[in-house]
Amino acid sequence: MSLLARAISFAYVPEKYVLTEVTVEVERGEILFLLGANGSGKTTLLECLCGVRIPQHGTVLLDGRELFKLSARERAKYVAYVPQFPEAAFAYTVEEMVLFGRAPHVGPFGRPGRNDWERAYRALALVGLDGLSLRPITTLSGGEKRLVLIARGLAQEAPYLLLDEPDAHLDPANQHRVLSVIANLAKEGLGVVATTHNPNSALLYGKRVLLLRAGKTLAEGAPKDALSAELLKEAYGIPFQIVGDGVGPRAILPKVEG
Repeated sequence: MSLLARAISFAYVPEKYVLTEVTVEVERGEILFLLGANGSGKTTLLECLCGVRIPQHGTVLLDGRELFKLSARERAKYVAYVPQFPEAAFAYTVEEMVLFGRAPHVGPFGRPGRNDWERAYRALALVGLDGLSLRPITTLSGGEKRLVLIARGLAQEAPYLLLDEPDAHLDPANQHRVLSVIANLAKEGLGVVATTHNPNSALLYGKRVLLLRAGKTLAEGAPKDALSAELLKEAYGIPFQIVGDGVGPRAILPKVEG
């Protein structure tokens, strides 16, 4: 059982591809991190994996079925997507925003039931926002809004969870909370694909890494292999140093000259 993008290419402008023949697969029960410089295609790849965008070439398979042949509602039952930039047009409360994650499980003209509310509150508790459930989302900080969106994705209870920079705008404690929750859910069978600009998140919490450069795969594999100083320099254009403890890499830092 896996979510597989096979040799996909995508262009916003004809023949100007931001992804070129990228193949990536995540199985249930693992965390795959996507890394690369700004504009390398990470978000576009996530959007192709969840059906927001349709690649001009290649295909995406959801547990062996073509993703784009499924209805949007059916896709949402299997793939939850947490975007990078939340924008709330209305002053929904935190609990209302999280409850939207239950939409694929509620009939078109139905109303959320007790089970849906319980799952929404469980998701809020997982990210530490259960005490803010009645606050309008427009009154929250940027980091708190990120946590609300992540809770909404968790409440969706899809077997695959795609997150665009889940560790962005969060303090170290909340970064650890969110990534630990995701890691624990992966142990229970959740398949996770997450973008990040912090290679240490991938090193500490990821099972595999896909490193992109200009829309193409630069490296793929275990974090300790795909996040070498040489490959990171090729991806980002600056030198890095790997800090280890004699057993393996423990931190990745930009190398400061002088």
